[in-house]
Amino acid sequence: MSVAKVAITMNRDLLTTIDRLVRQHVFPNRSRAIQDAVSEKIGKLETNRLARECAKLNPKEEIAIAEEGLSNEVESWPEY
Repeated sequence: MSVAKVAITMNRDLLTTIDRLVRQHVFPNRSRAIQDAVSEKIGKLETNRLARECAKLNPKEEIAIAEEGLSNEVESWPEY
């Protein structure tokens, strides 16, 4: 995995908490703590986006589409 060094500014209390977690060996270092936190946040945002998009779907329409596709497909299956 390729990495890049960045500089960030953050609330001192948050940095104190990160340092405490590093001292407690929850994270090996500040960079890993911040990387894991950002990765987790992005994952949650993506999951929430997927949930929002799924909520836009009409369940009855989706079932009808699935059944229509399946019925067309079943007819083309070879007999055994």
